Amino acid sequence: MFWERLRLTLGMIKFEHSVFALPFALTGALLAWRSQGFPRAGAVEKLVWIVLAMVTARSAAMAFNRLLDAEIDAANPRTKAREIPAGKLSKRFTWGFLFVMSFAFVFAAAALGPLCFYLSLPALLIVFFYSFTKRFTSFSHLVLGFALGIAPAAAWIAVTGLLDPRILWLTAAVTFWTAGFDVIYACQDVAFDRSAGLYSLPQRLGIARALLLARALHAAMLLCLALLVDTFGLGPLAWAGVASVAALLVYEHSLVKPHDLSKVNAAFFTVNGYVSVLFFAFWAADVYWSTKL
Repeated sequence: MFWERLRLTLGMIKFEHSVFALPFALTGALLAWRSQGFPRAGAVEKLVWIVLAMVTARSAAMAFNRLLDAEIDAANPRTKAREIPAGKLSKRFTWGFLFVMSFAFVFAAAALGPLCFYLSLPALLIVFFYSFTKRFTSFSHLVLGFALGIAPAAAWIAVTGLLDPRILWLTAAVTFWTAGFDVIYACQDVAFDRSAGLYSLPQRLGIARALLLARALHAAMLLCLALLVDTFGLGPLAWAGVASVAALLVYEHSLVKPHDLSKVNAAFFTVNGYVSVLFFAFWAADVYWSTKL
């Protein structure tokens, strides 16, 4: 019974979608190690704690979101089949899962150093705060973006013990990227959001203008990545990574039209998974080859 409820919980929070932000967090760690000349002592252990912190923070945030939005999800035809509104999973079990994930995150942060520990509770507050924002602001997408965007900076702090302003270009890139694809995803719920009194940019601007804004946000992401490459003095493989991200984002936007949202899931889930993984692959390769040379 416990394992079945755990399986339902992991399905509810889309655990597999941790891949969205994790590669960017790993890139933050990789750049931090590069800045230190790749010290080997404790690197693998630190990497494990970074991954654990990232996954548990996201899991806690998603569980909180599903709990807070349970009544909204029940009223929305698109989401009424989710585990809590459908009665497949109890709120009590989900709260328990949330507390365990939150504790595990704070524990992992403590293992990464004093500053990470001190920042762990503010970080949780940021990722939990997002779930409230659709109730009072149309800019909830940017709050979600920032909640994911702090991951690379957090990974940098975990490695170095300090924050380097240069890594904030990656925080900005992830913020704009996430906000852009979340705007696309929110286009599905324009009618419901209006009827329920919820806020989103598609609800405020209309689908056509919201999709144009999503393109602008993704263009801003690419600009931030270019500035990051320049700031860190990375090489051609990193630029190839930016180019691959650009190509995938162009494809993502080609899938979604104001009059046809049938491919939103493909644009949201599939393409963005490739964006983060390919980005990390190219940048990791660039760092590796530049270090070897």
